[in-house]
Amino acid sequence: MIPLADDAPRRGRPLANVLLLLANVAVFLYQLTLPPLEAEQLYLRLGCIPREVTHLTDTGPSALVPLPLTLITGLFLHGGWVHLIVNMLFLWVFGNGVEARFGHLRYTLFFLACGGAASLTQAALHPASNIPVVGASGAVSAVMAAYLVFYPAARIKTLVFWFVFFQVLRIPVPVFLGAWVAVQFLAGLPSRGGTGGVAWFAHLGGFAVGLAIALRTRSRKPDRSKRTKRTKRKRK
Repeated sequence: MIPLADDAPRRGRPLANVLLLLANVAVFLYQLTLPPLEAEQLYLRLGCIPREVTHLTDTGPSALVPLPLTLITGLFLHGGWVHLIVNMLFLWVFGNGVEARFGHLRYTLFFLACGGAASLTQAALHPASNIPVVGASGAVSAVMAAYLVFYPAARIKTLVFWFVFFQVLRIPVPVFLGAWVAVQFLAGLPSRGGTGGVAWFAHLGGFAVGLAIALRTRSRKPDRSKRTKRTKRKRK
């Protein structure tokens, strides 16, 4: 299933989401300018390497930032065009609405914090792994969870493939994301999240953290209708 658009009404412009998209694309284009060996070194120097993060020991080549920060810098590295395009498509469809609820700054901090938590989940599951964890998938997963909390009645315009055929359906967001979570869990079970390729449980870690933060945010948000009524009564 490939999300194309959503139907949730919102206000404001997704400035932070656009900047995050552009940052990811810019870093990837920079990766393409590097010779193959240097591009590989960039993954090792800015990607989140579980063994280094869990032991706080740089095994080389030397990281370009303090090791804990690789939980964040790794979010902006991608392994290829497909990896980048899929992540950015999901971010665009789900991120704009979430930013409208959080605001620009809080949304940016939410994206970075949840992405770091997702990478940390993968590192905790495979603390001895030397394979860099890269890509914005974990952060995007958190954004999807927040979207579910804020827009549970929305529908996602989705491209669905049936063998050699395809069609566009409007799928309720709980159904779309429920299926997505099931796929991540089932795909990650054989290797408990994977030590190479797709870090399935990093996606689930990001989703869980994003869900918790969004639920907490929603519970704290005052009811605008009640607040308006109280204001009118005071004015009377």
